[in-house]
Order: sequence, then C-alpha cells, then structure tokens
Amino acid sequence: TIQKEKITESIKNILQGNFSISERSLLSIETKPESSQLQPLNFALNEIAVNRKNTTSIIKVETFVNGENLTSYCSDGLVVATPTGSTGYSLSCGGPVIDPSTNSLVITPIAPHNLNARPLVIPDNCIITLKVSGREENYLVSLDSRIATLDNETIITIRKSPFTIKLVQLL
Repeated sequence: TIQKEKITESIKNILQGNFSISERSLLSIETKPESSQLQPLNFALNEIAVNRKNTTSIIKVETFVNGENLTSYCSDGLVVATPTGSTGYSLSCGGPVIDPSTNSLVITPIAPHNLNARPLVIPDNCIITLKVSGREENYLVSLDSRIATLDNETIITIRKSPFTIKLVQLL
C-alpha cells in the first residue's frame, strides 16, 4: 500500500522499527479429480471464487460445510473469502467487511437468482465443499488473480491453509 513517492521514507520507518505485523490467514483448494492448473500454488490470500464461463447462463453451486448440505446457489458464481479478502470481490457482491483479527470466512453468492441467497459468515475451521454444474461443460475457478478452467462435477474442497502470512503495516 506504499506509494512510489514514499518508498524511501517507508524503508527508513521500517529500518527504525516504526511498523507492526499483521498475521493473515489464507485459503487452500483441492479438487477431485486433481487439477494441474492449480498446483503447486493452491492457495489464496483474498478469495477463491467459482464463476460461470459463459456470460449467458447461470451455474448451480452445491455447497456443503463440514459435510452438511448448506444450499445450492443458482447464480453467476460464489466467492469464499478470508477476512483480508472480505473488502474486495465479496464486498462488491454484497458481502460484509470482516475484521482481519477474526477467525472467520464468508461465503458470498455472485448475482444470485434467488432473493433469499445471502452472504454467510462461518468459522474458519470449517471445510467447504463445492460441486458446480450448468449448461456449459466447464466453469472458472479463481484464486485471487489466478484463473483455471474446471470441468462440471469437479469437486472443490476449500479450507483454511495450514500457514499464514505476515504483513508489515507502517505506524
């Protein structure tokens, strides 16, 4: 978040210890069958999203939390975001802003075709399983800015990564 013009000043502040560290959680993804497009960088700081590939048809995202059926979203897609990512794609789809120090995730539908489909905040120790289907043979999955194409009926499992990252925040 440092502007070009302030790089020298910012480096001096860092060297003088005028900063704090913010630890952030990440999401990791597994697919069945396994997708080589997502390996070895199968994690995201902000969000993992599934999106329709064709702009003219919706997709159905069967969503399970800890093995229990949550719902099937008929929508343009679904975003699963960390607290860090809650202020990005999820927020633009109507999701809440989540404080980075909380241990939570948010599931946010993208342009749902049902007025009852709302964002849901869940504990970050939950395991989210998605099964996507639609008129097209495949759909898109994105991990922050990396995009892959997956075949319909591919099972996606999303969970909190076993590691975190540390962000330097200037005081």
